[in-house]
Amino acid sequence: MPRSDTPRSDTPLVYPASPPGDQVDEYHGQAIADPYRWLEDPTSEPSRAWIEAQNAVTFGYLNQIEGRDRLQQRLTALWNYEKYGIPFKQGDRYFYFKNDGLQNQSVLYTLPSLDAEPQVLIDPNLLSADGTVALAGLSLSEDGNRLAYGLSQSGSDWTEWSVREVETGVDLDDHLRWVKFSGATWTHDHQGFYYGRFDEPNEQTQLEDLNYFQKLYYHRLGTPQSDDVLIYHRPDQKEWMFGIQITEDGRYLLLYVSRSTGVENLLFYQDLSRPDAPIVELIPEFEASFGVIDNDGDRFWLNTTLEAPRGRVIAIDLTNPGREHWQELIPQVAETLEGVGVLNHQFIASYLKDAHSQIKCFALDGTDLGEVALPGLGSVGGFGGKPDDTETFYSFTSFTTPSTIYRYSLITGESTLFRQPAIAFNPGDYDTTQVFYTSKDGTQVPMFITHKKGMVLNGQNPTYLYGYGGFNISLTPSFSPSLMVWLELGGVYAMPNLRGGGEYGEDWHEAGTKLKKQTVFDDFIGAAEWLIAQGYTCSEKLAIAGGSNGGLLVGACMTQRPDLFGAALPAVGVLDMLRFHKFTIGWAWCSDYGSPENAEEFQALYAYSPLHNLKPGTAYPATLITTADHDDRVVPAHSFKFAAALQAAHTGTNPVLIRIETKAGHGAGKPTTKQIEEAADKWAFLLHTLKVDG
Repeated sequence: MPRSDTPRSDTPLVYPASPPGDQVDEYHGQAIADPYRWLEDPTSEPSRAWIEAQNAVTFGYLNQIEGRDRLQQRLTALWNYEKYGIPFKQGDRYFYFKNDGLQNQSVLYTLPSLDAEPQVLIDPNLLSADGTVALAGLSLSEDGNRLAYGLSQSGSDWTEWSVREVETGVDLDDHLRWVKFSGATWTHDHQGFYYGRFDEPNEQTQLEDLNYFQKLYYHRLGTPQSDDVLIYHRPDQKEWMFGIQITEDGRYLLLYVSRSTGVENLLFYQDLSRPDAPIVELIPEFEASFGVIDNDGDRFWLNTTLEAPRGRVIAIDLTNPGREHWQELIPQVAETLEGVGVLNHQFIASYLKDAHSQIKCFALDGTDLGEVALPGLGSVGGFGGKPDDTETFYSFTSFTTPSTIYRYSLITGESTLFRQPAIAFNPGDYDTTQVFYTSKDGTQVPMFITHKKGMVLNGQNPTYLYGYGGFNISLTPSFSPSLMVWLELGGVYAMPNLRGGGEYGEDWHEAGTKLKKQTVFDDFIGAAEWLIAQGYTCSEKLAIAGGSNGGLLVGACMTQRPDLFGAALPAVGVLDMLRFHKFTIGWAWCSDYGSPENAEEFQALYAYSPLHNLKPGTAYPATLITTADHDDRVVPAHSFKFAAALQAAHTGTNPVLIRIETKAGHGAGKPTTKQIEEAADKWAFLLHTLKVDG
């Protein structure tokens, strides 16, 4: 029986006041109101009061749900297993990450050999009492003796970098600030590294201000940041962002230039063996992706999507770089090429075959050497190392298999188990299948479905439909201890590979961008309708979820088809499609979304923008919006404004809540304790609103 304090589903909630303002903007001759513009300033007194009031209502509701404490206890038990990262070698030492189970942050270890006793190199858990300081980047010098590492506070994208001596564990005096969207790349003399930074922002508005004019610097150890040498800067190109690589032989500096989240990049190089050598523009046009795999002197091997939307490998001779002299080594195939490395002087290529991993080997002349046998249908990471290495490590995971580490011999072609976590459930109790359903325009879209063995298709199974569909990002099988709670309770997990993602290459990605973005929402709605038609679930038992671009997906689908879903969970979502480009790095998303400044693209954006398509007097699904006050990727104003507008438009008894995490950001580096608390709230909300017996 429910407790007397369990929230009643037939009593409308009383939401905090969200007084509308009179802000009106004109877009291409059309006047559009923005009544909650005041919520874009999260530090203002009205916004802070609104945030506190919303959290009071939300947590008052969630904390009264019967069984929430049991959910948190079960989540804690499932989370409490050893999690190993993939070992990697630099110089004469090995390095790997490990989490004992419930540590807020994983710990970086080092050891001179794999059978030696590991030593802690960095334990981020010691840097803050609540686990909100996270390791956000690391780079080892070529000899493995020094580590440059970046730390993030409370989930922000801003990082501060330091340098640690590996042998002693002592930090040097070097300290770098205002680094964002950049790693560190050491020169082979171990004396310094390249990195990208922005000018110092306004202290009060650094979590909202636009990020333009990134600059590339070289930092020499033992010198203050003010003495760092400006290597490359384009004051005429405010959107250019820089990535750095140094070839394995240490001779060439490679400069990757991007201007958005699109795959296209420029590729420049500098010959470091020649004093004052110029930066040469090898690929001077934004027309495809180009990534240097390795080189043999002046001969470069590249992974590219040029004339190959699913990827291929080519060779370019720097002494004769004309495009007519380029050589194709590995042609495009039906599978999508995700990455290529060189180990044991052969190419190791990672492919996606219907959204699961496939590893193939090729000789350096492109001769096919066969496929690596994997433990099953799932996702693989790793296969890193140096060209001379004859062994490597990789991880394998699936929806019911936590990340397991294997050691792979490139001589024998054998995989041996290296680390396998002990988990508090039986993966054999669950089935995963892959189906293909027909979307609105007739396109076949793949979807993974996981549930308990023997589940009956009676149309009454609670189902959690998760999607993303954007930015060329592929969703592949992965393990989540949080998801196991849902499966244990008899829930179904469904994950379609929507257009806009990268599962089938650049054509699949572009089919869900700009004027074609509605295709992504049609794919997701099609997945929901298929699950209902096949007897997995019904609208009343169906929840949709997604984060970031996936939060946009949920927001668009719940406003277009509020009748189709029982619950909606948009997390850190892009929900105001007319102003997304005005905050932090949002301008870069125009490559996927289009720009409100363009008249035709504005019409497409306005047609599906979740904030602008809420209709007063509509009964929307039970909704739990989640965001965080330090999210400087998708600023929380998106979620704030959407929550205020949704509460004003919504009719009926379904709860419409916003959960605002403090001292957290877009998701990266979130402490384990916060992850467990948020998961417990999410599942409790769904069990209650979907009327699931938990």
